[in-house]
This record gives sequence, C-alpha cells and structure tokens, in this order.
Amino acid sequence: MTTAAIGIDFGTTNSVVALAGADGSVTTRSFATKQGAVDAYRSALMFWREGRPPATRIAHVSGPDALDMALGMTTEHRFLQSLKTHLSSRAFQETRLFGKLFRLEDLIGVFLADLVAGLDGLASRPLVSGRPVVFAGERPDEELALGRLKASYAGAGMPQVDFAYEPLGAAYWYARELKRPQTMLVADFGGGTSDFSVMRFEPGPAGRLEATPLSHAGVGVAGDTFDYRIIEHAISPRLGKGTQYRSFGKLLPIPAHYHAAFAQWHRLSLMKSRETMAELKALIREAVEPDKLEDLLTVIEYDLGYELYRAVSAAKIALSGADETVLRFEQTGIAIERRITRADFESWIAQDVAAIEAALDRALTEAHVAAGSIEAVFMTGGTSHVPAVRALFDRRFGPDRIHVGDAFRSVASGLALLALDRARDPVAV
Repeated sequence: MTTAAIGIDFGTTNSVVALAGADGSVTTRSFATKQGAVDAYRSALMFWREGRPPATRIAHVSGPDALDMALGMTTEHRFLQSLKTHLSSRAFQETRLFGKLFRLEDLIGVFLADLVAGLDGLASRPLVSGRPVVFAGERPDEELALGRLKASYAGAGMPQVDFAYEPLGAAYWYARELKRPQTMLVADFGGGTSDFSVMRFEPGPAGRLEATPLSHAGVGVAGDTFDYRIIEHAISPRLGKGTQYRSFGKLLPIPAHYHAAFAQWHRLSLMKSRETMAELKALIREAVEPDKLEDLLTVIEYDLGYELYRAVSAAKIALSGADETVLRFEQTGIAIERRITRADFESWIAQDVAAIEAALDRALTEAHVAAGSIEAVFMTGGTSHVPAVRALFDRRFGPDRIHVGDAFRSVASGLALLALDRARDPVAV
C-alpha cells in the first residue's frame, strides 16, 4: 500500500500511527519489542549519560525500549512518561537532564521523531494528529497546549500537521461502513482525558462519509485519575502519607505535596532532583515513622514508578472482572500488600465518574440531542471497561446501543481517513 495520508494518536499512555492508502485502506504501524510486534508505542522516554568526560553525551530511547531499559538499568537515568499531560500547564516550562536544558516541546519532539522514524514524505503527506477536547490539568490553557504541540511536531520534522478532536477520529473509524444516516455519541477514554462528541453521519457519494459535528465536550479525568485513586488510598499511606515529623518541639504533618506528586505518574519522574531528595532525607531524620518515608525515597531514587504502575494497573484491571483483588508490590526491599474490593474502588472514583457524566451531559445539551435520540454509542479506551463507567453508559443509553472499539487503533485509523478526506476536500470536517 502506498501511503496517501497519516493519522497520529499521540496519547498520554500509548501512541499509534495509522497509514491510509488512496483507496481508503488503513494499516497501523507496527513496532518491534522483545515481547513481539505491537501497534501501541508507549509514550515514554528514558535518558542517560554515555561515555567518559570530556566526550560524554546524553543518550535516549523511547517507547517499549524505554520501559525495558528502565526496568533493568542500574546506573543513573531519567525515565519520563505522560508528557502530554503537561501541555496546557505553564508550571512545566523546562527541565534539566544531565546538565542539558530541555523544554517540554523538545522532549515531546524527541518522542514524536522516534514514533515516525523511517516514514517517508512526512513534510508533504496530509497528516492529522488527534487532540483532546479538553486538555488535562486544573485550568488548562488551550492556546498554550496547541502551540506547544505544533512546535513539537515541527521539531520532529512535521511542520504541516493538522489537528482534530480524538473522538472525531474514533467516530470516523466506526462510521466508515455506515449504510444509513446515524446520530452517534463517541466516548474516547484516554490516559489523561475523557472526551465526548455527538456526530451526525450521512453516507455520501463514492463511499464518502458526510459528517456533521453537533457538539464536543471533555474533562481531564480518565485512566490515570483512577490509578491515582488507588495510589492515594492503598499505596501512599504505606509510604508516609498522613504521618508526622518533629520540628522545634512540635509534631507537624508530612507536607502533602510529596504524595500528591508521587501519585501522578507524569510528575514522579520529575521529583528525582537534588533538592527534593535532600528535603526528603531531612524529613526522614525527624519523622515519627521514618521507615515509610525511606520507602518513598527508594521509589523515587530507584525509579520504581513503572513497576508500581504495573501493580496498580493490574489491580484495576482485575477489579473489572472480580469483586476483589490483592495489590502486591515488591521491589528493592519494599513490600506492599493490600486487599481492595470493587466496592472500595468504586467509592474512591465516585466523584470522577460523576465528572465524566457531567461532561457527557454537556455534550448532549450542546448538541440539543436527548439520550434517547442517540442511535449508537461508540466507546474506546481502557477506561470503557471499568464496570462503574460501563454501568453509567448502560443506564443512560441501554447496552444494545453500545459498541466498544479497539482501544489502540480506532482513533489513529479514523484520523488517517480524516486526513485523506481533508486532502480531497479542504472543507471536510
């Protein structure tokens, strides 16, 4: 197949590249890993120093290789993930890696360049990248986020990138074989955001889809937030949250910001600074329960965030099919074991599910469409399998109208088709 257009789903957790042919066929790019070929390229980077002075240089790997090396590397390194969640925040402007200054745009550009390495015609072929309806963060700055994203693509050799809402890409993929008009709700659950689009599709001439967006809405709550709740309730207390330290004869609570940052994967890698490590060591000397803070320090010092993430993710997945599970984490002298029931988990995420439903309601209200008028609901992303989330959609729309798509391929494949249509018709959606 000769590539005519490209779609990129740059995700918080995973990223996918889809290639569309002139005939409308779509394939997703495959990446080799030690475990076999995968379509989903992990959105992660790892940096380390290589060589001896004065000829030292900063080396890096990305994707699955970053994970493999981070798990086995014993020398000093920096593992970064979930960079997308920083796009809309002015709080993260730049960071130093082994003495070299990197802007956020530089880091994402390094990752994107690896993601598309070896593809020809990047500067000339139509290319559409997904973007969330609402960027992650408490007060997301959309203009800042899009400017950074454009700069990142340009730095990776893709200066002509176009953007489309991620649920629009998923809708395009689902609707490609529609034979009759349909009003559809698309729910795209990523790592950092949950996005909703109400779309009206009309089959057009020559197999073309005529799509009319009726509304878009989103919220910065998704899979990473659910992981955070497990960390907050099941892990952080074991690592010193809620404990105390002595200061001038008084007992004071351990500052909350250590565990707030620790519980969010994209911030954990940034805690490994000389200042933070020194502060924690000083707190340990005055702590009432120093062993717990020592374990927190070990997690940060030895970059155990990904191993911890795997334990938390495994527990979350287990709770999708069982009423209870045991979260186990054993690394570098740290042993944590906690039984978690689905009822526990659902109580922890209740406010987050309510926020997801509120965003869903905004999408329906702005589209002037009642839930009963939605003919199909297309759900994609891992969070769509969480029972509390699925129950929400079953209750609102009925299980017969719900279709669950490929969590990794749907968005990128639809974006590639959208890029193809936009190249043929500049006024296309």
